[in-house]
Amino acid sequence: MWFDSWADVLRVLIVGTVSYATLVGVLRLSGKRTLGQLNAFDFIITVALGSTLATILLSSDVAYAEGLAALALLVGLQWVVAWVSARWPKARGVVTAKPVALVVDGELQRDELRRNRLTESEVFQAVRGTGSGDLSSVAAVVLETNGKLSVISGSTRGSGSALEGVSGYPGRAR
Repeated sequence: MWFDSWADVLRVLIVGTVSYATLVGVLRLSGKRTLGQLNAFDFIITVALGSTLATILLSSDVAYAEGLAALALLVGLQWVVAWVSARWPKARGVVTAKPVALVVDGELQRDELRRNRLTESEVFQAVRGTGSGDLSSVAAVVLETNGKLSVISGSTRGSGSALEGVSGYPGRAR
């Protein structure tokens, strides 16, 4: 099946252009959070938006209005969850993971590495990426809610206030 009809190709071109413009508009209206650093919920929404756009483009069984409603629903749900989680910390814990300390004052937290399915070499790579070659100069390596590894050197830790709420990090400044 290489070609069905010019009408089908024209439909994909027209609906695709309008759907793409609509998605861009909806995403701009929904705010930066929708396209920010991805946690698990944001990733699910991103995949769902892509799948919905593909369905609108390729399925003649889905009317443009239905596709628009689906896109608006997904973005609206993402906005509601982000709004609720920003106002109620307990709700945030349902949709996002808590940041976890993988290194504390130069010491690997091997239990946390195992619990989060990470290897020592992944932590070492993150530390090397900051230009440091020695764990003893690292105050903390944090596995963030979006899966990134943040490295805080001992010389830049300061009061440690940015480490507040990080699971496994023992309090503020030392």
